[in-house]
Amino acid sequence: MPERRRKWKILLMHLVLLPTLLFAFYFFTLAPKSWEGVDEAVVEKIAREHGREATAPLIEPGSGDLLLFGFLVGGVVAGFAAGYYWRQLTGKDK
Repeated sequence: MPERRRKWKILLMHLVLLPTLLFAFYFFTLAPKSWEGVDEAVVEKIAREHGREATAPLIEPGSGDLLLFGFLVGGVVAGFAAGYYWRQLTGKDK
């Protein structure tokens, strides 16, 4: 009997979760235009206000905020490493 109850819970979870995710995906695809990245929305605007034009980057990260995602992943890795070696970094041994 518990196995049957577990299957019903899983089925109910899927019946609620899948339509919710599909609706959220559909809702965000209805945007009239693509969202601007941080570079276009902030950095280029301020550069134009001060009389400077944007130049091509040395390393082309592609479209979107791929470079920001790279920094996010780097921060996560660095945070994990710092947390793992925290006692050695601070000099506090047991």
